[in-house]
Amino acid sequence: MQRTITRVLLVVFGLIELPVGLWPLLSPDGFYRDFPGFRTGWVAMDGPFNEHLLRDFGGLNLALSALLLGAAVIGTTAVARLAALAAFLFGLPHFLYHLGHISHFEPVDQVLIVATTALGAVLPLVLVLIPGKRSTPETP
Repeated sequence: MQRTITRVLLVVFGLIELPVGLWPLLSPDGFYRDFPGFRTGWVAMDGPFNEHLLRDFGGLNLALSALLLGAAVIGTTAVARLAALAAFLFGLPHFLYHLGHISHFEPVDQVLIVATTALGAVLPLVLVLIPGKRSTPETP
C-alpha cells in the first residue's frame, strides 16, 4: 500500500497535469498564444503553431493526469511507481529540451521554465523513492 504522502503527491501532480491536458484540447490556439497564462506565451515563442502537436501534447498530459490520479485511487505501491515511471519518461525529455532552448526568453521566464519542467522530472523520482507502507499482520 501507498503512504499518504505518495497519494497526496500523485493527486497534486495529477491535478497539475489536468489543465495542461485540457487547455490545448479545448483551445489549441489559446494554449499556443497564452500558456502559461501569467507570463508571455511560452509556447508561441518557441516556434510556429502546430495544432496536431498541441492536441497530441494535450492528450498526453490528460492521459498522464488520469494515470496519476488513478494510481492515487488504486493505492498500491506498484501502480504508483508505474505512474511515476510514465511521468518521468515524459518529464525528463521535456525538461532537457527546455533546458537547451531558453535563450530567447526573458531571464524570469528562463528560471520559471527550468523550474517547472525540472519539477516534472524530479517529482516522479521522489514518488519512486518513497517506500511503500509495510503490511502489518492482523491480530485476531
